[in-house]
Amino acid sequence: MGEDQGGRIRILGRETLSDGWFRLEKVTFAQDGGAPQEREVYHNGVGAAVLPLDPARGTVLLVRQLRVPAMVNGDGPMLVEACAGIVEGDDDPAETVRREAGEEMGYRLRAVRKLFTLYPSPGSSAERLHLFLAEYGPEDRVAEGGGLAGEGERIEVLDVPLAEAWAMVETGAIMDAKTVLLLQQVRLDRPLISR
Repeated sequence: MGEDQGGRIRILGRETLSDGWFRLEKVTFAQDGGAPQEREVYHNGVGAAVLPLDPARGTVLLVRQLRVPAMVNGDGPMLVEACAGIVEGDDDPAETVRREAGEEMGYRLRAVRKLFTLYPSPGSSAERLHLFLAEYGPEDRVAEGGGLAGEGERIEVLDVPLAEAWAMVETGAIMDAKTVLLLQQVRLDRPLISR
């Protein structure tokens, strides 16, 4: 069915186990001609996330929203994280973060800059995530934000100093990987921030 470039790993079969919110499949493969092995792969699409930064004030925009998997693990149900969404079809990931910033945070973004694309959890998920930084200011607030009520979103918008956001990482108040990566990048790009 498929091989890697070196011919050492061969996909022998793929079976859909569930096709609800996203698709879950069982993949059977063999390595180096060995015995078949199986892995479950969750196909939760392509995503895009953005961390808006106000360089003049040294603040960032974050959101707090319900995340059932965190609650199932015994953490609080509301996570603080960067604004993110699913890239629909052939949409441009930069346009996705612009749209999500308007829906979730009520802000228009300026100077959207792509950082990188990564697999957040490649051991079980096929999700690819595009990460962006952008700029905003108080004058860029164009709506209330809060997400789409029709999709059950109840999103709180947080406009916090960068130092406070990083302190939230250090205390465990921010546990979302994409958000930690984006905040680390902003800390590396200190010339962006006028203090």
